[in-house]
Amino acid sequence: MRKFIYLCSHLCVQVPLLPIAVLTVIPLAVCPSWRPWGAADIPILGNPGVGQWIVIIVVAYTIIDTVRGMIDDLRHGRVGVDLLAVVAIAATVAVQEYWASWAVVLMISSGEAIEEYAQSKAESSLTALMTAAPQTAHVVRRPGVGVAGVNTGDGSDGSSDDRGDGFRKVAALPSSAASGSSDAATSHYDTVAVESVTPGDVLIVLPGETVPVDGELLSGSATLDLSNINGEPVPREVFAGARVMSGAVNGSTTLTMRATEAARDSQYQRILALVAAARDSRPAVVKTADVLAVPFTVLALAIAAVAWLVSGVPTRFAQVLVLATPCPLLIAAPVAYVAGTGRLAKSGILIKTQDVLENLGRVTHVFFDKTGTLTVKQPQVTRVEMLPGAGTHLNEDHVLMMAGVVETYSVHILAKGIAKAGTEALSRLHRRFEEGQRLCPQPDADWPGHGRDYPVVKHIDEDAGKGISGEVNGHKVRVGRLSFAASSEDGFLPVERIVPGRATTDGDRQSGKQGEGRLADEIRTRFGMLAPDEMASYVSVDGHLIARIVLRDVPRANAKSALASLRGLGVAKLSMLTGDKRSSAAIIASEVGIDDVHAELFPEDKVTAVTTATVTPSRGVTMMVGDGVNDAPVLAAADIGMAMTDGTSTAASESAQVVILNDDIAAVPRAIAIARRTKRVMLQAVLAGLALALIGMVAAAFNLIPVVVGAFLQEAIDVVSILWALTALLDRD
Repeated sequence: MRKFIYLCSHLCVQVPLLPIAVLTVIPLAVCPSWRPWGAADIPILGNPGVGQWIVIIVVAYTIIDTVRGMIDDLRHGRVGVDLLAVVAIAATVAVQEYWASWAVVLMISSGEAIEEYAQSKAESSLTALMTAAPQTAHVVRRPGVGVAGVNTGDGSDGSSDDRGDGFRKVAALPSSAASGSSDAATSHYDTVAVESVTPGDVLIVLPGETVPVDGELLSGSATLDLSNINGEPVPREVFAGARVMSGAVNGSTTLTMRATEAARDSQYQRILALVAAARDSRPAVVKTADVLAVPFTVLALAIAAVAWLVSGVPTRFAQVLVLATPCPLLIAAPVAYVAGTGRLAKSGILIKTQDVLENLGRVTHVFFDKTGTLTVKQPQVTRVEMLPGAGTHLNEDHVLMMAGVVETYSVHILAKGIAKAGTEALSRLHRRFEEGQRLCPQPDADWPGHGRDYPVVKHIDEDAGKGISGEVNGHKVRVGRLSFAASSEDGFLPVERIVPGRATTDGDRQSGKQGEGRLADEIRTRFGMLAPDEMASYVSVDGHLIARIVLRDVPRANAKSALASLRGLGVAKLSMLTGDKRSSAAIIASEVGIDDVHAELFPEDKVTAVTTATVTPSRGVTMMVGDGVNDAPVLAAADIGMAMTDGTSTAASESAQVVILNDDIAAVPRAIAIARRTKRVMLQAVLAGLALALIGMVAAAFNLIPVVVGAFLQEAIDVVSILWALTALLDRD
């Protein structure tokens, strides 16, 4: 009940004519014919009573307000077609049907209220994003904070206390600061408008608050809810030095960060810019609906005029016009499209204009980038191969764990995949230990997974382009190229292993490179051949090569089902564009179900492929799906460019018209399905509303519908068409 009362009061504020129209019924019912001034006929109007005069005044106000709105529409390039309402309400007064006049005023005002409600309901998802925007920020105002390289301590030499990162060595914030108490707020930070934050400011974000601007995490760790940005349901834990994005919601502990962007340039503001642009745009189909309202108006006036001329009764003219409603065109069509835009936003899909929503429903050819779009962003570990005859008691999980530990410190393209697999292997080793399995001999019981929670890592050293080495629980581990992993401490392969049992000669040492090559060939032969799309990192422990870790570019888990959904939606052709080798591309294509593969392409070749399909006669609408960064040229070349991001990269890609914020390829068919349903619902609402209005006008022309009944019936038609348009919000795809 409270919510209903709030809604009614809100609508009355937005549409002040509504309460006026409702209250007008009182004098019209109580004293419609009371004339304290006596007999005083007025041309056309006759001699109205007090109640009737009040209706006439309200009608005059309504006409003036409606005409003002029509003029404003014309100034903004839209067709003002409220002429029917003006003529209809004036006609009811002219034929002295004051109850009909009141009914039409009530219908006009309530129609505006229904439109206001429908628009707010359709924009609910978009509004939720807008209202979640951070408004304030807590800027730290302690001595020594925020001025990098300057010592603000007691000394005057500007040296020792400064750590070089904007902080000097000061006492930790008292516990009250972490709890966000008022004392902490007044002593340690100032709360300012988010627009006042400048890059370099140090900020405090209290538990449950929204991160105000993009920045770098200074705290040791933090838990962030990114659902506002990319729909990610599980909070993400980040560590010192990580990027912190505006719009993320802080967890249960206070975090400290340094702003790297102003508010207007931060991630969430870029998302809001896309949302605002889409909300304020008008698709071509809605513009067409505006234009179609003009012939509908002419048709309604023609039917009303013919009814008057044939019957000779002026009331017939008003009877027809009170049922002539272009609202299905003027309101239902834009409401449906705003609702569809809101559904896309709720699914983590942002569009730049509503025209994109219309074109999405007509996509017939989709191009996909391979790496990072059809596949995961980094190569993943597929298996561990132990070196035959290596004579080690370690198993695959030990190898993965140790390699993963050292690769955590690497920036190599394969490092993240190995580090991820290493974390999973460590968990498996822990579980086995807890279950009582002791797979390692007693002297090696210090391996992680056998009593020690976390490995002790020392002496990490990365040799760029070759590999990385370090100590894990006292054992020397090398991971990387074969020549790096198998080499001894002096960096050379032990050539004496080429011919087991034979002593090394001076000739062997002089032909070191040749010996290394033969050893590498021997080792590869013992491991076996790699598939065309596979790559490997080799692992040695304590100077002994024991295994290789095989990785490959694997398809996303749901890529095949997403592409199958696209075919189910009637998308005629799916293509892959990649600069990768043809053999590797063919393997991924066969796994996800793509037959048309364009491999070994340069960026300009990708553009040519998409442009050729775009200009082909009867080609429908082409769409390119990529990561929005290195695919920028080809995204711009397609009719629709769709950028897949995880919310941590620049969402407002200049080259893409659609941005997927949750990095989910399943959003591609979902976007098309939402677009098609939105257009279908819009057409149903418009056609049903116009058909009902046309039937009502014909019936009124034959005097089957009284003028007062017709006014209420017209409102019912509007309500039906608008509510039908709002069903575009429902998830029925």
